[in-house]
Amino acid sequence: MQPVIGHDLAKERLRRTLRRGRLASTYLFVGPEGVGKRRFAERLAAALLCHQPGDDPLEPCGGCAACQLSEAGTHPDLLKVARPEGKTTLPVDLFIGPADKRNRQGLCHDLALKPLVSDRRVAILDDADFFSVETANCLLKTLEEPPPRSLLILIGTSLARQLATIRSRSQVVRFGPLADEELTRVLTAPPVDFSPADAERLVPLARGSVSRAIELSEGSLDSAREALLGCLQSPRIDSTRLARVLEEESKAVATEPRIRRRALAELFGTAITLYHRRLAERLDDPDETVAAIDLWLEAEEALGRNANQSALVQALAERLARLAA
Repeated sequence: MQPVIGHDLAKERLRRTLRRGRLASTYLFVGPEGVGKRRFAERLAAALLCHQPGDDPLEPCGGCAACQLSEAGTHPDLLKVARPEGKTTLPVDLFIGPADKRNRQGLCHDLALKPLVSDRRVAILDDADFFSVETANCLLKTLEEPPPRSLLILIGTSLARQLATIRSRSQVVRFGPLADEELTRVLTAPPVDFSPADAERLVPLARGSVSRAIELSEGSLDSAREALLGCLQSPRIDSTRLARVLEEESKAVATEPRIRRRALAELFGTAITLYHRRLAERLDDPDETVAAIDLWLEAEEALGRNANQSALVQALAERLARLAA
């Protein structure tokens, strides 16, 4: 079972809580993508379900039947739920079952069942950023009246993206980016296994995120940045050219939507940095530059809300062209 690297403050907080026997029923893990929140949750779940726990309450023994089931991803008392591919929010069916089996299936039903192998049930809910009001309301009773011997761990990126009904009923555990040496350890060890040279190149760009480092390694992001900067050097924006550059260069990095979205976010960040430099050096009209920065920031925010990438790029290019006309 892979160890959790970093996050010493979160580890110590949970360790003290477990030793005092004061584990809450619901935790909300928040922090940047790719820093180990899910692995931390899985490690905590394995420790809680372990049949032969040791002195450290956060460390599963790794050898008992429960640990082997957790490692294989088949422990019947460990439930994992995530937003389905292509969905913009967590669907109701995940929580209360499909229409023909309402309240007889779904996370809320399954979490309340009697444990089968261990003495508790643990559920890990990924993508907590994508609750709708309706799905949050489906979970409300479980949060307010948690089943006995149950634990629910929600995983999100920031408190700002959580609905008040979720945030107010959860114990928040914050996770920060991995330090450079911690990220290097993760990247150069199984299952990632980057070479030391690749890790050295990616760590400064990854901002403490393993997933970001992996995604940056999967395409030609440097050439994409150069193409975008070349497009933005002109005093007047050619909307057709800009849209084509953003479309084609992000696709050159990756065609998989999630990774392409990250590539677009990186390109948006490159543009924002460029305009901030222009503003600081007074290279352009300051009002126009500030307005351009606002447009890129709005696009970056929309991208984070899973806006259609092609439509977003086209609209951004047209608005920037009108601004500079």
